[in-house]
Amino acid sequence: MINEQHTNKYIYTYVHHVDEYDLCRMEMRSFFGVDSSLNYMISNIEVDPSRSPFIQDRLEVLFEDHSIENIKKLVKNLIVGEKTYKVVCLNNFVIGKTKKISQPERRRIERELGLCIEGDPDLNYPEVIFGLILIDGKWYFGKHMKSESIWRKHLHKPNSYSTALSTRVARAVANIAVPQPQNIRAIDPCCGIGTVIVEALSMGIDIEGRDINHFVCSGSRENMAYFGLQGKITLGPISEVTEHYDVAIIDLPYNLFTHSSREDQYNILKHARRIADRVVVVTIETIDDLIHDAGFIIADRCIAKKQSFLRQILLCQ
Repeated sequence: MINEQHTNKYIYTYVHHVDEYDLCRMEMRSFFGVDSSLNYMISNIEVDPSRSPFIQDRLEVLFEDHSIENIKKLVKNLIVGEKTYKVVCLNNFVIGKTKKISQPERRRIERELGLCIEGDPDLNYPEVIFGLILIDGKWYFGKHMKSESIWRKHLHKPNSYSTALSTRVARAVANIAVPQPQNIRAIDPCCGIGTVIVEALSMGIDIEGRDINHFVCSGSRENMAYFGLQGKITLGPISEVTEHYDVAIIDLPYNLFTHSSREDQYNILKHARRIADRVVVVTIETIDDLIHDAGFIIADRCIAKKQSFLRQILLCQ
């Protein structure tokens, strides 16, 4: 049992490609209500770091002080009990305006701080990992959770096509649509090969899929089964949906299986307005007029880049 001081403060560090800057910030706003131009976020909102393709670490802050010596005194109050532990310093890259701490210096800090904790250290297989991070002259110490890149496992699926969303973009889109999955029902009525479905289901989001093409429906089901995920994929157009959902995710058709005219796009959006309270639209064309004509207001947006290929991500209410 760890004796700890709860502050309800979390620090998230971010790593992403320059092309993913806008998408990362839109996901930030979805999770936290605000974004940051820096590569970290401090919030009282708890998010599993493995949900985001951009979050690298999460530190649940237990103590903070401008002096590392005071941090050493504070951690002496921790009672780890029979659990093994280790300490990691997270300043292995530039964080905001704080320079990277060299590896020898990080190891020295970890060793000295670890010796101040009463318990059984284990550098290889610890049951508890404590983290330490320096940001703008202040040290933060707490429980550390490393993000697991679950989306990487989904890169190699049985069925895919070149114009489908990347697993990273699909995961971020699912987070933008459903930042808090509890008691939320979602639908992807143009699910294609199921890239969004796989990411959403792997995060515990209650989502079902639908498509008008039986080949991609079969491919989507096969992809889900390949990763041990269970979900419902229905063959048919969005116009046949009779149930109501909290949110819909719509990657408007533009691939080799299905192409949609502006009239088709408007009809999809019109039915989306009928079946869902909120909709996240992915489009390669500017369709603001169709969005508004369907009765939506665009609450947030960004551009997702894949080399020279641009997609607009629109959060509509």
